[in-house]
Amino acid sequence: MKILVLGAGGTGGYFGGRLHQAGADVTFLVRERRAQQIASQGLIIESVKDRVELQVKTVQAADVKPEYDLVILSCKAYDLDSSVAAIAPAMRPDTRVVPLLNGISHLDKLDQRFGKARVLGGSCQIAATLTADGIVKSMIDAHTILWGARDPSQQKIANQLGEAFAKSVVDWKVSDNVMLDMWEKVAFLSTLAGMTCLMRGSVGDILATPDGQKLMQRHLDSCVEVARKEGYPPRDSVLERYQKVVNSAGSPLTASMMRDLENGGPVEADHIVGYMLTKAREHGIDDSMLTVAYTHLKAYEARRARMAAAAKPA
Repeated sequence: MKILVLGAGGTGGYFGGRLHQAGADVTFLVRERRAQQIASQGLIIESVKDRVELQVKTVQAADVKPEYDLVILSCKAYDLDSSVAAIAPAMRPDTRVVPLLNGISHLDKLDQRFGKARVLGGSCQIAATLTADGIVKSMIDAHTILWGARDPSQQKIANQLGEAFAKSVVDWKVSDNVMLDMWEKVAFLSTLAGMTCLMRGSVGDILATPDGQKLMQRHLDSCVEVARKEGYPPRDSVLERYQKVVNSAGSPLTASMMRDLENGGPVEADHIVGYMLTKAREHGIDDSMLTVAYTHLKAYEARRARMAAAAKPA
């Protein structure tokens, strides 16, 4: 099986690198600067347990050919359009895509472009970044990836990817209900991102306030109810885990979106919080916390755009 991984940053670099390390046939679709960096020093992964330097194959957009069985799509939602354009030349009629984006709404765009039969479901959990000197750095010992068929014709390649990951150090799963897995994740992520961005603090900081726990719970309840109305009620074990997280006094946990926001970068406001707000309104669910959190994020985006425009030379 020939695998193309879009990008060699924190997510694509880590999971694609571990696949390569396990013996899979992996090529990374990267920009020129990253290709030169990998050519000179290899793909370097540092985790809390090891450091590996891998000699991997790369390709740039102008040279991509339709010769891959599977494409792993790891990008931020605000880069989805350009990422879809980048992988399109790699897609044969039988090529499948495993998207690792947060959220749900990207599936509609991928289905429209490539057809639902070619788009699996997928998600991952990893705290990793690409350092300034080109090292994929995994910051905690947690690197989980799951994927699954949304169409029966995808089951074979889903299982083949599992065989490839079976030889790796990654925690992986071929899901038998990947849409439920994805809805469970977005219900929690929308809560964590919405609340930590809105309050500019960690879970522990929010819980230390007089009404923080109540507001956090209200946000989570709305997101869980959206998932239920969409036909994917989260499992009791998952809800129990979420409750522990949002009630963990002193927890330093924040969403990566908050870190992006505080660093002045782009955020996935529409994809994570805005999408859940739209669904809450469609189903007549309490949207008060989602509305405030989304408005906060959109105001940040408006200010960021205004400042960028003002900084451009006349």
